[in-house]
Amino acid sequence: MNTKLFLSALAISTIAWISPSSAASPSELNDLEIAHVAYTADSIDIRYAHLALAISKNPRIHEFARTMIRDHTAVNEEALALLKELNVAPQDNFLSQKLSSDADQLVAEMSGLSGDAFDKRYAENELGYHKAVNGLVETAFIPNIETPQVKALFEKALKIFKAHEHHAEMMVKSLK
Repeated sequence: MNTKLFLSALAISTIAWISPSSAASPSELNDLEIAHVAYTADSIDIRYAHLALAISKNPRIHEFARTMIRDHTAVNEEALALLKELNVAPQDNFLSQKLSSDADQLVAEMSGLSGDAFDKRYAENELGYHKAVNGLVETAFIPNIETPQVKALFEKALKIFKAHEHHAEMMVKSLK
């Protein structure tokens, strides 16, 4: 994924949006808010993966968790470097806040699990999480992103994260 192209286009197309949005639904978010949701979603998946590495003993869970950490960390590091270079910042919003709040509750729940119960819950969550985020990107974000280059990049990124979804689906099936 060419994150620099994405963020450059994002910054150019949205630098004028410096006041908070009054968006009431994901399809009403501006490009900088969408960027914040994407960064937040990546960070949450990294958090889940670290939890899996700490609790699970299953090599398949560890492999998947390391993939999530690698892929999402790389994207977020590039994004942060470019945002700093361009002197712009993504905009916090209701959806980013909801994702974070839900993640806190889920981490608390999963922290109390171990063994097969943890593995199954982690795998099922990863499948559901990827389905939800991929669906949001596909139905609410991509159709509403204003910059063609940004839209093309989200479409490309969606393919990568659908592969994560497929991997999570295989994990769930293997744990039943």
